[in-house]
Amino acid sequence: MSLKHWLWLHRWSSLVCTLFLLLLCLTGLPLVFQEEIEHALQPVSIQSPGAEPLPLERLVALGQARAPGLVLRYLIWDHRVPGRIKLNFDHALDTPRGNSRIFTLDAYSGSQLPDDNALLEFILDLHTDLFAGLPGSLLLGFMGLLLAVSLVSGCVVYAPFMRRLGFAEMHRHRNARIRWLGWHNLLGIVSLVWLLVVGLTGVLNTLAIPLFQHWQSDQLAQLVAPYRGQPRVADPVPPGVALRVAAQALPGSQPEFLAMPGTFFSSPQHYAVFMRGRTPLTSEILQPVLVEAHSGKLSAVAEPRWYIVALELSRPLHFGNYGGLPLKLIWAAFDIVTIVVLGSGLYLWLARQGGKRGLRGAGNLPSRLP
Repeated sequence: MSLKHWLWLHRWSSLVCTLFLLLLCLTGLPLVFQEEIEHALQPVSIQSPGAEPLPLERLVALGQARAPGLVLRYLIWDHRVPGRIKLNFDHALDTPRGNSRIFTLDAYSGSQLPDDNALLEFILDLHTDLFAGLPGSLLLGFMGLLLAVSLVSGCVVYAPFMRRLGFAEMHRHRNARIRWLGWHNLLGIVSLVWLLVVGLTGVLNTLAIPLFQHWQSDQLAQLVAPYRGQPRVADPVPPGVALRVAAQALPGSQPEFLAMPGTFFSSPQHYAVFMRGRTPLTSEILQPVLVEAHSGKLSAVAEPRWYIVALELSRPLHFGNYGGLPLKLIWAAFDIVTIVVLGSGLYLWLARQGGKRGLRGAGNLPSRLP
């Protein structure tokens, strides 16, 4: 490809995704600190040393009393705020996402806790799918791919000209557009690797629903094949039994969530308990344990598929959630730098469209710039 074609590719791949990326950077900044914000706003369960959480059956009964006429679908342990458990209820086990009622209980006292921060939930939904479900999520994934194209083409376009300057050296020029071009190039190079990491992990995250649908038809279907054709268990053992069996099957692990029989993540004949490790790395990888709903016996402990592992490891990396607060601060700094890069790129294009002069007197700069 000629430089002219690379320039065209950089200009239009950047322009198409710029507004979406600005939105993602602005909404992503508070989400980097979501855990810290929730710790500050949510009450933490206070219990005496050695206290044990209430039996799971008791917590389920307390939740069911608050949701008459609804059925329990999922139990979710909130590890960001210890001592909290979420119960997901709906009118049917297989209803689509978005229609559920979720109650958050104190696992030690059984009292109902405030819901998640509404503003953070709003920002998270906007960041993940633009309130449009899977189509919105896939649209954002496509924008992430355009970002990768923009970064690669930008390196190809500007590398020959930037070689003539030292690192962080910029042309001193009276024209504002030329000065902003220098900042755009400098900050773009500084944030290049970070943008690629965050962009590509973001693309992978947008594929979460299709990947889990594939897992359901792939690994889960293989595990429950011997039970195919059997009706859903009408009177399953209590979920606490399934939890204890899963904990015995994977000692040293802790539960992330439990899916009732007949839901998306289980089968009509099984509980599915997803366990996580306790180290920084293994705590991000969920391992499914299937328990027979009619007998409470262990059915299978499945090794997660590679694509599910990749998805789960990409989530904390996307938000800088591997190295504690220091890494999050670095992520936030790069997020702000990216906002400047995107804003300056948009300004450069608008200035060019407005016919501003001074571009060809820039010496070593190319005569055509996005």
